[in-house]
Amino acid sequence: MFDLDNWQEIFSTIKKNKLRTFLTAFGVFWGVFMLVIMMGSGNGLKNGVMRDFDGTATNSFFVWAQRTNKAYEGFQPGRRFNYDNEDVLAIRESVPELAAIAPRNQLGNYQGRNSVYRNNKTGIFSVYGDYPDTFKIETLNLLDGRIINQLDIVQKRKVALIGTRVRDLLFEKGENPIGKYIKINGVYFAVVGTFYSRKNGQQAEQETSNLHIPFTTFQTAFNYGDRVGWFSFLVKDGFSASKTEEKVISILKERHHIAPDDLLAVGHWNMEKEYTKIMGLFNGISALVWVVGIGTLLAGIIGVSNIMLIIVKERTREIGIKRALGAEPYMIIGQIILESVFLTSIAGYFGLITGLALLQLISSSIPADASGPFYNPEVDVQLVLIALSVLVFSGALAGLIPAKRAVEIAPIDALRAE
Repeated sequence: MFDLDNWQEIFSTIKKNKLRTFLTAFGVFWGVFMLVIMMGSGNGLKNGVMRDFDGTATNSFFVWAQRTNKAYEGFQPGRRFNYDNEDVLAIRESVPELAAIAPRNQLGNYQGRNSVYRNNKTGIFSVYGDYPDTFKIETLNLLDGRIINQLDIVQKRKVALIGTRVRDLLFEKGENPIGKYIKINGVYFAVVGTFYSRKNGQQAEQETSNLHIPFTTFQTAFNYGDRVGWFSFLVKDGFSASKTEEKVISILKERHHIAPDDLLAVGHWNMEKEYTKIMGLFNGISALVWVVGIGTLLAGIIGVSNIMLIIVKERTREIGIKRALGAEPYMIIGQIILESVFLTSIAGYFGLITGLALLQLISSSIPADASGPFYNPEVDVQLVLIALSVLVFSGALAGLIPAKRAVEIAPIDALRAE
């Protein structure tokens, strides 16, 4: 490997056949480059989509009330109904698979927005009545203070957790809102915490425009009685969210006199199902990337093997002379394999570096707060290095076939070759 004469012969061969060497190396370069780019692009799409799941437990589901679709037990179709506090107790007793049950209300109902006041400032925000379990399912990034706790629920405290956009619009710049009061529908609430969003764009603005107050306080302060707008559920590890969802829906249908086969009365969204679908899609994309990438690499390797066969044919007399002078077969094989590995390694290395540089350029051009389905097209460098090592090994195999052919030629026949 460290024989200077061997390296001089390798570089001499490359210098004599620059175009052929370039085209051969380009096949390997392109295979590695495309593998890196496709892996990065697949990860970029995955990261962009997975940001939408960020902050919400993937083993969770949500249930809300809609109009009934079928007549049942004397009730006509098209009936409206509401969930209540008793549903919470019934579900908690009957469904031990649940790690958290979080009933929720929103002032003005779903997507409702309300005026919130602080001194001479006002803003339009979403106001939620929540239990502490809500923040196990939809995590918040606490900036200052604290979140709503169980004592707030029991004592029906008039406290509020606000987003950073609420803080910015209702308070002076640099003012600490903790302990200060805001007014919602004529009721004053003390701010106990602020939170920020890890999301971007419109999603971040929407999330930080929310206020959260204790669920029991919400029901009392805004005359909601025992009404529940919708539920969020978190399933324990080891249990299926889909099966647990079916069990919860069955209980709610029975309690509110809804036909078992009425598929529209109970609205629901299962995060586990959606997450599984997305992961299945990206696993398929990843498999496709590897199939196409490996196919491209194989094409480059085959190209190297074919060129080495041509090189062996061109250097038949040279090989014959070496054999006649006493060169061992392993020396001939080693030189040809070394040339093949050298060509494969250099081309693969530049393909790797170029691909990573292009992905870094693309990544740096995407703003950190940009929203969209493509974000941070990263590549597992360790995985690519393993692929490159396999490529180099394949390059050695590609040189082994013509090398064995070279040593099988009798020295006297090699000397007579033209």
